[in-house]
Amino acid sequence: MGWNSWNKFGCNINEKLIMDTIDTLYESGLIDVGYNYINLDDCWQISRDENGVIVPDPERFPNGIKPLVEYAHSKGLKFGLYSDAGTKTCAGRPGSLGYEEIDAQTYSDWGVDYIKYDNCYNEGISSKERYPKMRDALKKVEHPIFYSMCNWGEEDVATWASDVGNSWRTTGDIIDHWKSMIKIIEDNDKWYKYAGQGGWNDPDMLEVGNGGMTLEEYKTHFSLWAISKAPLLIGCDINTMTKEIYDILTNKEVIAINQDSLGKQGRKVWSKTFKYVKKTDLSADPTPLEISECDGRDEQKWYFKEDGSIRNEEGDLCIEIPGCKNERIVQLSTAP
Repeated sequence: MGWNSWNKFGCNINEKLIMDTIDTLYESGLIDVGYNYINLDDCWQISRDENGVIVPDPERFPNGIKPLVEYAHSKGLKFGLYSDAGTKTCAGRPGSLGYEEIDAQTYSDWGVDYIKYDNCYNEGISSKERYPKMRDALKKVEHPIFYSMCNWGEEDVATWASDVGNSWRTTGDIIDHWKSMIKIIEDNDKWYKYAGQGGWNDPDMLEVGNGGMTLEEYKTHFSLWAISKAPLLIGCDINTMTKEIYDILTNKEVIAINQDSLGKQGRKVWSKTFKYVKKTDLSADPTPLEISECDGRDEQKWYFKEDGSIRNEEGDLCIEIPGCKNERIVQLSTAP
């Protein structure tokens, strides 16, 4: 559990933002419910020196990375960095391919606790060859570092990653949109049996609070990630988030599901979609309904009425669900 800079800020990061976010994690109570990692994503690095050591961007981080790590540690937080199993990062900064041991030692010297390891500019080399090299390098350093593999689910990574990393991305990047979120969690679901204590399926970072979904959709998003035992990495600006977003992210009952000691990933066990068929015979029994994509017909356009019912725009008819009191019932049946 923690915070990552990418979903909200992308490359627009700097020392002040990270210092402010460390303060907010500590002072807001987020740390008290379990959010204890602050992870700096892409664009913190600029080049390598004559010895091959990675150099932080001096304009964005004039004091380097180590003082930020030390400040996070002084607040009881852990600090994460980003790199890439390629010649460049996804934003075109220096990658770690061929520099695994140098970078692992640098991160250890700085006191870094977590590394997110991306998959851009990979020279066409298999993940099964590139990612174990960083694992081996991390094992050699003194400071323990959580290894988050981010190869976008390629090469069925969940089936072999438990011997390599602590978590592994099972999907492409999430977008702050309902359809993207649902597709991501569906893609992650099929790998449920490979997750467990010490190794986790990662369907990407949270979008809760970034503005692309409704509050109810964000509640669903957060709950699905919790059930899936996914890493809960906040992706919004916690320095300006609303109380409603804070309440979602700090729901202790939902977090408890995510953090339970068994570590068994929840999964979808049943699903069936029914399509609307217009009927006028009100004597027939209604068929159970699951919401699916509409095709734009008037009888498929629904709205909420003051009495708590859900009605369609053709005839003001009502779906038969608990709380719908209207005597005229829209009948539903499965499509032939």
